[in-house]
Amino acid sequence: MARALGLDPGSLLDLSQNLNPFAPDVGALAARHLGELRRYPDPAAGTRLLAEALAVNPDRLVLTNGAAEAISLVAAEIGGQAWAEPEFGLHPRGDAGPVWRSDPHNPSGRLAGSDEVADVWDEAFYALATGRWTAGRGGIVIGSLTKTFACPGLRLGYLVADDVERFACRQPQWSVGSLPLALLADLLEHADPAGWATAIAAARRDLVALLEARGFAVEAADAPWVLVETPGLREALAPHGVLVRDCASFGLDGIARVAVPDAGGLERLAAALDQAALPDTDAPTSCNGTASMEGGPMWQASSSKENQSSASSADPATEASRV
Repeated sequence: MARALGLDPGSLLDLSQNLNPFAPDVGALAARHLGELRRYPDPAAGTRLLAEALAVNPDRLVLTNGAAEAISLVAAEIGGQAWAEPEFGLHPRGDAGPVWRSDPHNPSGRLAGSDEVADVWDEAFYALATGRWTAGRGGIVIGSLTKTFACPGLRLGYLVADDVERFACRQPQWSVGSLPLALLADLLEHADPAGWATAIAAARRDLVALLEARGFAVEAADAPWVLVETPGLREALAPHGVLVRDCASFGLDGIARVAVPDAGGLERLAAALDQAALPDTDAPTSCNGTASMEGGPMWQASSSKENQSSASSADPATEASRV
């Protein structure tokens, strides 16, 4: 993207990725462990450390090459279907089988209610939304330290399940590298989920205020991002070095997902908005072309099964094991 825009990659403000804006300096922490690059990885110690943080038995947890690998391992073993659409694109889209649900939901950003059920829970953004590492639900849980610590290059995720070995046996040898494994102890030592969630909630309010003051229709929930209903926002901001996520791949035309920035990022976004050639925001419209309703959602979740899956009547772990 930077090359296409003729900009220095280091100059970009990337709000298309929903990373923790208050994470520690992972590069500085990683510099202390570069010697690990000469060693083969051993995930045993890191597995124990993360299991302790999550308050789960280490025998129920496997570290993965990002949450993407965890999703791939589970999908290959049991398949499944999305809880509703839109939903995160890497989740399987079968016609039946275990139900997958992101929490908070991606893209709406809403946390699941206590009455909502699923067989596979994707908690990639859960810590940043709630201040807790996990909801502690039964069944299968997928997590992403990439998001929590803003380090997508390290590829560090995890999978928790009672029968985790059925998924782990599909994992290639040395799937997670020596550097992220060595770094995990430092990451957990610097972790502050509760403080991060509080800071993100405050920064999200500032982001909403900035956007609404400029006439944008904004939907904010619990996640470290907001949805903005303005066609062409991505194209308008990109020449000014600010990247946002076009939600067309979710089936949400004319809606952009904007990650919550820190204070400096908010200033850059404000400057880019002031400089950009933006479409008229006086009368925002919804994704179906009608006027947006005050306080109404920009999208409507839909499910081919209307969420009447096996998950509504069976224990998630039990149901998943039947597939």
